[in-house]
Amino acid sequence: MYSIKSPSPKAPATERCAIVVSHGQPSDPDPAEAALASIAPDLPGWRVKTATLAKPQALESALADAGVDPVIYPMFMTDGWFVQSALPKRLKQAPNATVLPPLGVDPDLPDVVAKALKAELDGRGWLASETTLLVAAHGSGRSPNSARDTVQFVDRLTKVISFKTIHTGYVEQPPHLDDVTVLCPPQSISLPFFAADGGHVQDDIHDALESSGFSGVRMAPVGLLPGVKELMARAISRAAAVSSAG
Repeated sequence: MYSIKSPSPKAPATERCAIVVSHGQPSDPDPAEAALASIAPDLPGWRVKTATLAKPQALESALADAGVDPVIYPMFMTDGWFVQSALPKRLKQAPNATVLPPLGVDPDLPDVVAKALKAELDGRGWLASETTLLVAAHGSGRSPNSARDTVQFVDRLTKVISFKTIHTGYVEQPPHLDDVTVLCPPQSISLPFFAADGGHVQDDIHDALESSGFSGVRMAPVGLLPGVKELMARAISRAAAVSSAG
């Protein structure tokens, strides 16, 4: 994690505040705000708030009610510009905030995703060894960070579940989704490596699958899979434990 601060003496140690932050949708911020609030983890002894960067003053308002040492959980798949640059600029009013690594680089995420994939496979009577997995990710034409973290996730995933083939396609860089979806046979699973069911999932990924005639299973984005709430809760709890020990 990026920074650890001791709990504020003004706030009871049994009630700290965590804020789950995501990108959101600048053109229509309210639905993304509501969607993020719906996936906030339940964590005894904590007030868990949510805010998207896209909604004006949403994060600043949450910070104003969070105390002096909130824990910030970035609901992002990449440890890139938004987490390293955009988010810190918005946290100037909370210099003692603890900022955790984003969801996409959590080392426990592949285990959570593998469990969801196994449940899908079992429900269909499929074997992973006979199934193709399509990882649909964002990518970037300007930075290697998105692809780097996607590749790291896929590498870790292969250590806990073995598919016949794994294809990775990106929205914004080669290999593009349109080029890899055509390689997927009927016994395939599409896994969006995204935190939410936003425009890229509903439009870009959907269009690529439709145009290629993809007939496999379309799973929810990684951020909405069963077990992710608990993963977030564990990360926040670990931050508190390390902070208390320090």
